[in-house]
Amino acid sequence: MSEVPNMPTSPEEPDAIPVAPVLGEIETLVRARYPLIAILSWEEERVMTNLFRLADKLDKHLMEWSITRGLLRYRAHVPTQAEGRKGTKDPLAVLKSILDLSEPSIVVLKDFENYLKDSAVRRGLRDLALALRFTYTSVIILAPPFSIPRELDKDITLVDFPLPTMEELDDLLRRIEVEVDENPEYNITKGAEERHRLLEAAMGLTLAEAENVFAKTLVKTGRLGGDQVPEVFSEKRQIVRKSGLLEYVDVKESLDDIGGLVGLKEWLAERNLAFTDKAREFGLPPPKGLLLLGVQGCGKSLSAKAIASLYRMPLLRLDMGAIFGSYVGESESRIRQALQLAQGVSPCVLWIDEIDKGLGGLRGSGSGDSGTTQRVFGTLVTWMQENTRPVFVAATANNISVLPPEIMRKGRFDEIFFVDLPEAPTREQIFGIHLQRVGRDPQKIDCARLAEMTSGFSGAEIEAAVVSGLFRALHAGRDLETKDIAKAIEQTFPLSFTMREEIEGIRNWAKGRARPAA
Repeated sequence: MSEVPNMPTSPEEPDAIPVAPVLGEIETLVRARYPLIAILSWEEERVMTNLFRLADKLDKHLMEWSITRGLLRYRAHVPTQAEGRKGTKDPLAVLKSILDLSEPSIVVLKDFENYLKDSAVRRGLRDLALALRFTYTSVIILAPPFSIPRELDKDITLVDFPLPTMEELDDLLRRIEVEVDENPEYNITKGAEERHRLLEAAMGLTLAEAENVFAKTLVKTGRLGGDQVPEVFSEKRQIVRKSGLLEYVDVKESLDDIGGLVGLKEWLAERNLAFTDKAREFGLPPPKGLLLLGVQGCGKSLSAKAIASLYRMPLLRLDMGAIFGSYVGESESRIRQALQLAQGVSPCVLWIDEIDKGLGGLRGSGSGDSGTTQRVFGTLVTWMQENTRPVFVAATANNISVLPPEIMRKGRFDEIFFVDLPEAPTREQIFGIHLQRVGRDPQKIDCARLAEMTSGFSGAEIEAAVVSGLFRALHAGRDLETKDIAKAIEQTFPLSFTMREEIEGIRNWAKGRARPAA
């Protein structure tokens, strides 16, 4: 198969990058003579191209600075540029040089957040901000999300440069179509529904990432359509892995792998079309998610995985315990980054695992961590209330009574389900599921008898009994029999016996407060 032609967003073709909607906001700040602006984005090329258009519209020079070249004029049509002005590579020196510019300019400082730890640089920026108020020059710090030093809080205006919209991605896809139109080896779908699925899967990627994954998919499969959505998800997996904040979970489980929980399954099935155009045209907003409360080992985590499989979306796992860092402000920053990342790779299912362990201390005095838990909690619940991106939150908890009531009010979750210990018919079904999983015919095992023997057992304890029975059969040199599993059951003390009071407490709390999952 031949190579894909040059993609349309190379530096030689800056006009190929569409105008970002946020450019209007930046124009307002520049025209209002805001001296210091921080644009938060990973997409240097896309931002610089948009700023080049803005500078041209306002009849200003666009200057750029980096530690490797110094200060120089930005040339949109030149892939490589010469050295900048002599003596301007030093961060402090460039601040002085900006005041010497004779023409109205927009100056972009790249990676400058790295030098804000230096008190002299911070002082230099404050002095520059005051001086620029009497000029027609604006300074822009272009960087990924970072924390502004306290001294500069009142001098720098933050602007988030959002990732490409679906319209921008569609524009990219159309230009790729033009590039490969005459090559019979490549086929890009014309169907509206398939195209929408592909573009929706690409939401959360930068233009460069989307371009790369589209090109890779064309080379690998020769097609771009709905069937290639998993290829796009693979790019998102890389983004999540590199962040270190969330875990991308590969999902193989489905609702068929869950015994019982009929009420939960019906609720999820009713929302199977919730993220489609049909639902939006019907006037429905995307569902926010659900909270799964219940006894340990009864299928809460399995349910979270099955939800992602049902809705055909990536599953991102957020471990609340891993959010908390040792430095001041680190925990709050990490939760914000994790939630922004989930929005970035949406549509997705965000699995907040054991939320009670991460936020359980809120019911205490709150003095032990100087209010960090309270601030993390506030960030989380505000995001859950205000988020409009298609992120379905599946939170699990073993003990909801330790959580504050704010997280359970409507608007945070669509529903709260209580997952109890399985009844006898469900236990029989669970035995059948686990026997099939290990390659055994459930018809050859007396599952009804085993179900009667396991009153008070959780699904995880039933699985463990099957595994123990297999070890016993292997040691005896024969295939698995009912008596092997029965012996394992007799030697097991389930959690419902050893933690009877705690489990009864959870059950009593759930009565009238949570919807039964079964």
